[in-house]
Amino acid sequence: MFCGFAAGAWLGGAEAPIKLVNPEISPITVSLVMVCGVFLARWSVPALVRGTSHIRADVGQAPHLVVWAILAGCMWAVANTLTIYAIRNVGLSIAFPLWNTNSLLGIFWGFLLFKELHAAGWKRWLGVIGGALCMFAGATLLAVASSHQAAPGKATLGIAAALGAGILWGTMYIPYRKAYLTGMNPLSFITFFTVGELVTMLILAISYRGAAPLWHELSTAHAVLFWLMLGGFVWVIGDLFQQYATKYVGISRGIPLSNTNQLWGLLWGVLVFHELRGAGHITYEQVVGGSILMALGAVAIALSSATESEHSSWKDAAQREGDRYGVEDEYVRAGMEGRAYESSSEGRSVLDWLLILVTTAIFAALAIISKPPQVEVNFGWAAALSVVMFTLMAACGVALWRTTRFR
Repeated sequence: MFCGFAAGAWLGGAEAPIKLVNPEISPITVSLVMVCGVFLARWSVPALVRGTSHIRADVGQAPHLVVWAILAGCMWAVANTLTIYAIRNVGLSIAFPLWNTNSLLGIFWGFLLFKELHAAGWKRWLGVIGGALCMFAGATLLAVASSHQAAPGKATLGIAAALGAGILWGTMYIPYRKAYLTGMNPLSFITFFTVGELVTMLILAISYRGAAPLWHELSTAHAVLFWLMLGGFVWVIGDLFQQYATKYVGISRGIPLSNTNQLWGLLWGVLVFHELRGAGHITYEQVVGGSILMALGAVAIALSSATESEHSSWKDAAQREGDRYGVEDEYVRAGMEGRAYESSSEGRSVLDWLLILVTTAIFAALAIISKPPQVEVNFGWAAALSVVMFTLMAACGVALWRTTRFR
């Protein structure tokens, strides 16, 4: 649960750099650059945390999960592109809660496919269903508020893009849960996940823009590449915590917890980028009220913790996954319990340090050629929110290490 709340903070801050970019740059190009930052982070962060030696062991035990991870990455890339359109048309404070309806799909898939909420008892069912309805009510209220803030004729497009991203992200959690019920480490899963992301975005960008125009746009946008890739890097930190939340409390609980990023999106949008400035009291009431409703729904779902009977259902689902793909029982059990399957070196190799150094060098070079944002930003609030994010990351990272050694 701690991982879920930490994920919300970092996922909420990840979209903020998009607001620093000239709106004339194509959303497809914006998403491609973000995914490049994501790609670097998804290889360098695991190399820093544990080293990449464990990846080979995971692939040897469950090679089928590589395909599922790549598929999930493809879905993420398309969903992320839709969020760019949503942010530009209806703003951060409104787009976030709309695409966070992915919680509803997460609950559905968790129950249907992985025996989550089976034998949970009526109180927990009431918490989950009541929370889902509360989140839907909040999303509806925010959709109404969007008509006051979006550019003329763009509200419908922005709402559709945000909801489309929510559908894709909600379905994307099926591979997540399959991986972690089977025993794969999140640090292994995300490295293959990012292959699907990068390949999909390259295909989309070249098909939509053309190779020459795309290269020209990237060349002329060199001053903002750092901000976009930074957004991708920040997203990976949040997503990593979300992966661990999904692993240990399931998608029907872990995803609503991480969707507290809606409140962080609201804070970044209103406090840092002055969204809703000049809006009437009714619009403020709708946005704030809708966000609170969705947050309360997420809390209600999170507090409906799994019982011992429900955990038994999870084990049955894990056994089914293991039998279907021929995975060793001990590997499955060790992965679910967050313990080592077999003794192996967790030190960092030359390749790990090379990944870390190359990623650092690329970001440093882009930072040097970057230019200050041309939009009005409240740097005081930006610094305050950043401090809270790093505090949550440190506290949750230490707790996760002490409990599972990032397994």
